[in-house]
Parts: sequence; structure tokens; C-alpha cells
Amino acid sequence: MSTIRKFENRATEELVENKLVGLLHSSAGQEAVAAGVCANLSNDDYLTSTHRGHGHSIAKGVAIRSMMAEIFGRSGGANRGKGGSMHVADFAVGMIGANGIVGSSIPLACGAALKAKITGSDQVAVSFFGDGAANQGVLHESMNLASIWKLPVIFVCENNLYAQATPSDYAMSVKDVAVRAQGYDIPSTIVDGMDIIEVYKAANIAINRARSGGGPTFIEAKTYRYEGHFAGDNPLRYRLTSEENQWRERDPISNFKTKIREENQVTDYEIDNIDIDIDKSLDEAVDFAKRSPQPDKLDLFSDVYSSYPMNQLDVGGIRDQ
Repeated sequence: MSTIRKFENRATEELVENKLVGLLHSSAGQEAVAAGVCANLSNDDYLTSTHRGHGHSIAKGVAIRSMMAEIFGRSGGANRGKGGSMHVADFAVGMIGANGIVGSSIPLACGAALKAKITGSDQVAVSFFGDGAANQGVLHESMNLASIWKLPVIFVCENNLYAQATPSDYAMSVKDVAVRAQGYDIPSTIVDGMDIIEVYKAANIAINRARSGGGPTFIEAKTYRYEGHFAGDNPLRYRLTSEENQWRERDPISNFKTKIREENQVTDYEIDNIDIDIDKSLDEAVDFAKRSPQPDKLDLFSDVYSSYPMNQLDVGGIRDQ
């Protein structure tokens, strides 16, 4: 959780200071959801994410140096600088990818889950999405198929109360997104998305159920993003300062630190060293990103077409141009 928080803050700083190209959507405040769910996954499991996907990527094991280089648009990035902040992916750790199109990564998780079911593996797929995506038809189509085929997929809705600037209680026909899973005969649960232990336990039950052939589960995590919809979304006229303060008092990181200190599971010295190590890793990640070269224009078409050399493709003359 601390790595995610510090990464988001540092990435935002670099975006402003170095005038990086593209948008950046911070997940600061939502760390417990990503960390709590992904602590139950292995590299062989699959994960799909959203435009706000840095936390999910870090929790799934994507290297922060390659993520930072991707945000910088450099060739050393996770996707060679071609995806940017909203399209981080790393198949080596099962991160199928973040996605800038709202809700579009949900059926990709179903596809990965279908592959696991067909091959008879015990892999599972997790799809993160927000309350805004919960109103997209693609979620309902995906839940229907997942239920019919009993796919090993877990739908995780990060309900942070706002779809960009639209309050969920204005745009949603129901108070809780999770109740919609009932229409597809999918078990659902609502958890405190600011409590990593609660998230972990709910995800553990859902993932074990999926691994054993029990089919999909829907988890709604009530959480809150501290920053605006994207870096630069200020002032936040669509929500009250008092509301922000109330949620910050429930901060998942500081409250968890307090809990494990009181239970004598960790010392202040150990916690301080964790923060020091993270800061060093982020310094190295930024240095790596700045040293990494820009993508070569000759690589424009690489990684676009699979298994077919460019000279065998009819691209309407665009290659010659």
C-alpha cells in the first residue's frame, strides 16, 4: 500500500515538473483494494484494470521502474513507451493490462478465465472497475456469460463514489452495485475498501471458490480517491471538503500501521525502513525513466500485428508513407 501511495504521488510530481505527455489518474486512497485482492493471487493468475490502474499493476507485481518509464513514454517502459499511464501491462506477472476505455477490460478477464477453465488449470482472473463502469452494458453481458459458464472470474467494483465528477448516488439506480449480481445468480459481498484485512478476507473466499470450480463472485469495495479524476482536476467543486476529510480519517495505510503497531507485529524502525526502501526504489525508477531513450519511430508498427512481418501486410500504403 505504501509503494502504491508513494508511486502515485511521485508520478504526479514528475508529470507536472517534467511536463510529461498524457493524463495520469491517481489511485491514492484506494490502496487497500488493490493490495488486499492481489495478495491472494499468484503470477499465473490474471488481472485486468482501468484507467486508474497503477495500484493494481504494482500489487500484481509489475516493476515500478518499467511503470515509471512507461509514464515517461520511454522505450524502457512496460509497453516500450507506447501505452502510457493508462495502458500498463506485463503478461509475465499476469497483468493483462490497464485500459483507458471505461469497462472494456471486464470481458478480457472473462476471456482469460475461459482459457483457464478450458485448459483445466486452477488459475483465476480478476477484473477491477469503478462505479461508472457498473452502468456499462458490457459488465452485465460479462456477468451473464460468467454465470452461465461458471468462469473462475472475480468482479471487483471499486466504488469511490464518483464517475469522474458524477456522484454514484445520482447516476445509480441502486444504493449498492453488488445487488446487481443477484440477477445473474452470482454471489456478492460489500466490503470496507479502506480496510485491507476486510478486502483480503473477502477476496480470499471468492478466489478459493473460483479455483475450486464454484464460478464467479462480485465484490463491491466502498472506497475513495483522494485526488481528482485526473492530475489537474482542480478545484474539486463537485465534492465537499468535509467529505474528503472524513474519508482521509479512515486512511487505509495509517490505520493499518496503527493496528499492526498496537498488535506488536512490527516496530516503528521496521516501518521507517520500509518507507526508506520505497523512496530509494522510486528515485531509481525515475532515474531509469529519464535515462531510457525515446521510442524509435521505426518501431511504430512493432507489437501491433502478431506473427506477421510488415512486408507481408497490406496496410493501404501507410507503411511506405
